[in-house]
Amino acid sequence: MAGFGFIPNDPNDPNDPENSRPDFEAMMRQMQEQLKAQFEQLGINPVGFVNPFTSLFPGSANASQDGKDNGGKKEVLSISAAHETAKKFVTAQGLKPIGTKELAVVNSAFEISEIWLNEALSFPATNKAPNSATRLDWVDQTISGWHKTIEPLAAGLSSAISNLLDQAMNTQAGESTEGQPPIEMITMMLRSFIGTMIATQLGQSIGTLAASVTGAHDVGLALLDPAHPVVIPENIENWADELEIPKSEVFIFHALREGAVARLFANNPWLVSYIQSAIIEYGKGIHIDLDAIQRQAQTAFESMGDGGIDQEAMNFALDSGIFTPEESPAQKIALAKLETVFALIDGWTDEVTALAAGDRLPAIEQLRETLRRRRAAASPAQQLFSSMLGLEVSPKLTREASAFWKKIREVKSIAERDQIWSGLLPTAEDLLDPEKFLASTSIPDDLSGLL
Repeated sequence: MAGFGFIPNDPNDPNDPENSRPDFEAMMRQMQEQLKAQFEQLGINPVGFVNPFTSLFPGSANASQDGKDNGGKKEVLSISAAHETAKKFVTAQGLKPIGTKELAVVNSAFEISEIWLNEALSFPATNKAPNSATRLDWVDQTISGWHKTIEPLAAGLSSAISNLLDQAMNTQAGESTEGQPPIEMITMMLRSFIGTMIATQLGQSIGTLAASVTGAHDVGLALLDPAHPVVIPENIENWADELEIPKSEVFIFHALREGAVARLFANNPWLVSYIQSAIIEYGKGIHIDLDAIQRQAQTAFESMGDGGIDQEAMNFALDSGIFTPEESPAQKIALAKLETVFALIDGWTDEVTALAAGDRLPAIEQLRETLRRRRAAASPAQQLFSSMLGLEVSPKLTREASAFWKKIREVKSIAERDQIWSGLLPTAEDLLDPEKFLASTSIPDDLSGLL
């Protein structure tokens, strides 16, 4: 294999022994410090960083900082790093407390919406009462749910790096590695930074979403345990600014949506596990291409000069080599499951909200259309999963899901519509033919023909 293009102290002096083998430990330490400095400049405490030389150089000064331990289990994704990053983003936009007037509006909206929802769905209200939250409250309350959801991706990358080491050791067995950085060192570096890199990306996504989500379940995920309705008055106010609709209607609309999804998750815990298992399956399939890593690493290392690491080149190397692996067939299936279930949740919520509001909200159709347009541009779930998984939830699929749930209710009943959540979920193809789906899942009254 070709060398990585390190520049010795004096390239014109062939007798200098330092020119024969670069100081890998010093180079890697410099890389670590410069990456940490990038986070610190953003005001982020790089709590997830680990010295990449601990296993290779036991005598290193930071050998005791060998990752964060959580009850004997090493934490793959640093929840504190994600939390701190998200809070930095939210704080930078300014913190607005909830006033007495906003609190009264929210309470009134929830009182009305909970009564209306009782008529529009079969799932009972959550055990925990609805409430309101600031953007920072939302981050604090949902961070554990985010961590549980995204941690399988970090675990998958960590596992892929371990496999990378095994692959590299087998590849390099018997080969001369003079003039090259040991593959163990590259692998240790990647493993050291992987948790913090994903945690920071997650924190940025959460912090960005905090400025636009209208409730705790706006992203279609069960982020609260136990699930219960929570809305963010500041964001609903902003959502309503460009609309010539009474704000009381806008608040009731979002209270209906939030209450519906909270009831769905609270009464169908298996659905939470279903989403989580699909993400776990995707994480398990993550594979790192050793050749791609080495090519990108070589590009980054060759950019090093007296000024140290070219951060842009290093970011490109990491992004190109790690975060865009080729998807396996199993991963594609997992993504398809996620896209469909998110569309089913969003479509069901739209159907329930429209039914609950009926003609009691004069602007209900305008509110629904406004939501569709904004989600088509950048829905909360799409923003998050596009950056984390490359998943895009199709607005068309959501519209088809809404029509599917409405048709089921019209043909059967509210109870039978909601009963579908406890059985086999429809596929994207099923959404186009609700009656055929019903026929395929119904048990005939006369079973004699089956004998």
